[in-house]
Formats: sequence, C-alpha cells, structure tokens
Amino acid sequence: MPVPDLRIVSLLPSATEIVCALGLQEHLVGVSHECDFPIGVETLPRVTRTAIPKGLDSLTIDNTVRELLQTQAALYHLNEEILAELKPEFIVTQALCDVCAVSAEEVNSVACRLPGQPKVINLEPMSLAQVFETIALLGTATQRQQQADRVLQLLQGRVAAVTSRTASIPVTERPRVAMLEWIEPLFNAGHWTPELVSMAGGIDCLGNANQPSRQIAAKDLIDSNPDVVFIALCGFDMTRTAEDLPLLKKIPGWEALPCVQQGRVYYTDGNAYFSRPGPRLVDSLEILAHTLFPKLHPNLHASAAVAGKLPSN
Repeated sequence: MPVPDLRIVSLLPSATEIVCALGLQEHLVGVSHECDFPIGVETLPRVTRTAIPKGLDSLTIDNTVRELLQTQAALYHLNEEILAELKPEFIVTQALCDVCAVSAEEVNSVACRLPGQPKVINLEPMSLAQVFETIALLGTATQRQQQADRVLQLLQGRVAAVTSRTASIPVTERPRVAMLEWIEPLFNAGHWTPELVSMAGGIDCLGNANQPSRQIAAKDLIDSNPDVVFIALCGFDMTRTAEDLPLLKKIPGWEALPCVQQGRVYYTDGNAYFSRPGPRLVDSLEILAHTLFPKLHPNLHASAAVAGKLPSN
C-alpha cells in the first residue's frame, strides 16, 4: 500500500537499492552521484558530488583519498540547495566509512537547516546479518514492515540454499581464498566479505571478518598462498577492473602462485557486487559460490557476465 507524501533522499547506492526493494522507488526524490541501480534512479536529482577527479589511476585515487582524509577535507559534498528544494522527509546515509559517502557529521548539520528537519537514518552494517537488519530498519521507518519481511524471507532463503549445499564440502576440500578490494596498493576485503567466502565454501586466508578493509603488503598476499584469488575492486566495474589486472604481475612471486598457474584468479564487478551492503550481497554470495564450486552451486547470474577469469600461464 503506497505511503502518501513520503519523500526519501538516499546518499548511498546500497540504500537506494534497499528503498527500491521495499517498493518505494516512486517515493525516492533524490540520490547520490553514484546511485545507478535499479533502472530509473539515474534520472533522479543528484544531491552529492565527489572531490576525486575522474580518470585517475588506482594509485593516484588512493593517494588523493589519503591526502583529503589527512587534511580533513571532504571527499564528497552535499548540494544543500537541491536538498532544500526536494523537501525530503527521510535522508538515508551511513557513518561507516568516510571513503564511501558524505560524512555523517555534514549530513546531520545540513539536515538541521532543511525545511521540516528531515529524519536522518544511518546505516552501518559490518556483517550480512546487519545488512538484513538495515532492510528491516528502513521497512519500519517507512511503514513497509510487511514488504521488508517478504524481502528478507526471500534473501535469507537464498542464503540458506547456498549454505545448505556448502555443508556437504569437507573442510579439507575448501579452498583458501584471497579477496582483493584494491590492487594498487593492495587491500583485502573486510566487513561482510569473509562471511560470504565461508558461506560459499571457502576459507578467507587474509581473514578480516566484520572489520574495515585494510591495506596489506604484497608479501602478505604471497605468503597466504591462496588456492583462489577473487578480485572485486571497490567502485569499479569489470571493464575498469580489467585495466588494473596487469598490475598483479608486478607483485614479486605472483607468477609462481599455484592459483595463478592453475587459472584460479577471478574478477567481478565490485561496484555492483560485494562493495554494496544491500540486497545484491546475496547475488555476490551466489556468484562466489558458483565460482568456487561450479558443479555444486548453480550459475544463477550467467546473463549478467558477472565473473571473469584470468588465463593461466
């Protein structure tokens, strides 16, 4: 049942996906500059902009982010004038990561000056269970509890289907998986990603469960001796990710890794999957599970061409 006069602004791609999954896309009046899913949200007013220029290489992006954070300069900015015109009732954002969205402090400050002082909803999940909790939270805030329950039942059912199949895999047959979120410099994927690896039947050999992603040394990656390397670069689609893959060959010892020689290095669209704590994290789990055990887990996302494979030497 439609909620009258409900006006929502989302400052996160993941929040936008949750809002739309709850059947509230028609009530979404503004989004961030990064929101691109589902179809239709790209036509909405953009209420944020980034201080990071387009077209930079990965190392320069990392250096620019570090410099801005060290000088306490904002990575993203809100357009207060557009927000005032949109007159939102809710602003959905996060206080989890200053690299991911407008700072919570700036959002709260701007919200206090807007007409009607909209309610700010902060989403800060560090695990898959907490991602599901954010769906329930938004469902309650927007009076869509029943829809949230239906969405969660579907998502949890899909997770259960994967973990049920995974339960049959002996521990001795579970591959050691290195999940990379950035290549130059190297970052391993934290937060919910190690959980997804375990659910899919792997062992995260760089383990950083429910903690922020962290920079690692090249030696850390080589010494972990992974059976599989899976690359999901934050904010990059597959085309942009492919541009950075040759950088891996510069890592001393990379070519000698068994996973490289056996062709068990994969990459995916990290912008759409793995990086966004929303409904498509379950898609991410299914993609990873099929990649690790293609005979056990069905390929549910073939049409999206969501996983690529580096050729073996």
